[in-house]
Amino acid sequence: TMNGEAWLTAAPHFYPTDRLTLDAKAMRIHEVSIVQEGEQKPLRYLYRNDSLEIQLDRTYRRDEDYSVYIRYTAQPEEVTDKGKRTFADTKGLYFIDPDGEDPERPTQVWTQGETEYAPCWFPTIDKPNQKSTQEIYITVPDRYQTLSNGLLQASERHDDGTRTDHWVMKHPHAPYLFFMAAGEFAVVSDPPWRGKVPIDYYVEKGHEVLAKEVFGVTGEMLEFFSQTFRYDFPWQKYAQIVLRDFIAGGMENTTAVAHAESAIQPAEVLADHNYWESVIAHEAAHHWFGNLVTAESWANLIVNEAFANYAEYLWKEHKYGRDEADFHHSEKINEYCAHTGDFDKPA
Repeated sequence: TMNGEAWLTAAPHFYPTDRLTLDAKAMRIHEVSIVQEGEQKPLRYLYRNDSLEIQLDRTYRRDEDYSVYIRYTAQPEEVTDKGKRTFADTKGLYFIDPDGEDPERPTQVWTQGETEYAPCWFPTIDKPNQKSTQEIYITVPDRYQTLSNGLLQASERHDDGTRTDHWVMKHPHAPYLFFMAAGEFAVVSDPPWRGKVPIDYYVEKGHEVLAKEVFGVTGEMLEFFSQTFRYDFPWQKYAQIVLRDFIAGGMENTTAVAHAESAIQPAEVLADHNYWESVIAHEAAHHWFGNLVTAESWANLIVNEAFANYAEYLWKEHKYGRDEADFHHSEKINEYCAHTGDFDKPA
């Protein structure tokens, strides 16, 4: 489980309202208050069916801000919503070997929000057409590295051997792209893109040498896509992290991309071909298509993914030539044709 506190600032988009309804899956809600002049005043609320309905202290009108405070416990093992086809596992918050009992696996914690699983670890309005800025404080054992969206603003050590990291995401993005991870990672850096956007790779200790072999084209990709899309990379940093037991190949969390452990390949394989490079290009392209320009609903998810797939082709053509790009395109068509029968099966 994870103990959390959330402060949410909101305003009615159009109609006046005296209620706020949030998504919050399998949580224990301990307290709900409104924050006014630094003080918290309790609010009435009803929590049922993974929905937190809050009765505000009065009616608020369009563009009239208010802030609510929620103290809660996230219980990812209690999540019953098994979701759609996109991901088979939908806990949102994942603890890897939390007791440190498996010598073959590191202790890690990480999140996965797509499609609607961010509310498994924080209460929010979980729709792709909802965007907000974000701050997060993560308290972990001091030996752990943390990663989240945006930039690390502060890091404070405590007498009990823990540390609190403060990450700030100043640009609005959708809740499914909110991310955090912690574990004993090594951080490898490449030169900042255009001298101002940090590029970092978080890998398990012992894999530092391989990190640049796998991800070292990232800066070149950001430059290529910035020029190709005629819109410069708009975010504060670009970090990529390799996670154990990740439930997908990659995920484009804004400025903090997650990759499965299969991204790290033996040196003898990398000497011939980095088969993860297409995934790196795919997730980078999402920072324009999906993260910056976001589909209004999950019914339009194909728009995000189609542009990211096309970006794989563009990168291949740019870096290795038309034949390599066409070969990659042919492989993707074959994968699609091999799985078309899946769409006839019941969800």
